[in-house]
Amino acid sequence: MGIGVVLIFYFIFLTAVASLGAVGLGTLTYFLVRRSGRWRRAVLAAVLFPFLCETFAGGWFLAYAFINYEVFKRDPMLGDTWQTPLPNGYALLMIDTTDQGTVYNPETQPGNGSVVSRDDAVFGVRQLQVSKELIFGARDSGYFNRIGQESKSVDAYFELDTTHRTHTEFSSLNQLQQEAASKGIRLQLREFQSVLREFRYTWFDYCAIILLLLPPTAGFLTLATRIWRIRQRLSRARSPDHQLG
Repeated sequence: MGIGVVLIFYFIFLTAVASLGAVGLGTLTYFLVRRSGRWRRAVLAAVLFPFLCETFAGGWFLAYAFINYEVFKRDPMLGDTWQTPLPNGYALLMIDTTDQGTVYNPETQPGNGSVVSRDDAVFGVRQLQVSKELIFGARDSGYFNRIGQESKSVDAYFELDTTHRTHTEFSSLNQLQQEAASKGIRLQLREFQSVLREFRYTWFDYCAIILLLLPPTAGFLTLATRIWRIRQRLSRARSPDHQLG
């Protein structure tokens, strides 16, 4: 499912949620402040608030996706493509399925969002380990015929040297373990998706989430404070002391 379809789905879903929120929040506000002369403004603010939050979230996502993709070379966390660079200059990519992916060197690729077959690119990778400039992995040479099957099939192993941009194949896990041990590395292969997730999230993502939450939270607190003050004025107006005065 392409990112455009996903965006349309989220737009419809969020609009429906915002509509329900507007009805609920507007109704609650009306019953709380209906005896005030300013109840219309308060109710209008309550009704508009969910839609303002939806608009803000849409703008936030567009900015987040653009910066993450253009600056940090990572996916926007939406759609059927996941990608992230590695500290050694290489990158990881998953498309449509999460049981296997591709390890590649972005510098030698066309740069149009696709990865072509090269000596410094490995497809159908199911297990992976990144050790500084070395990348070890297990792959399925027939992965294309098993896309969508959540297969764990592995029939080959490899080592990528990101410094020299070389790619070495091994026929068994034991051979790969010996190769890693000869370089002082203990082989601990992990699922491709787990490794991608480890490198996918950075300080930018956490800061972006905080930025997403702060304005709506501040807006809700402002709205709640306004309603509370109106209620306080109503209470004082109805109090015996105020009426006697």
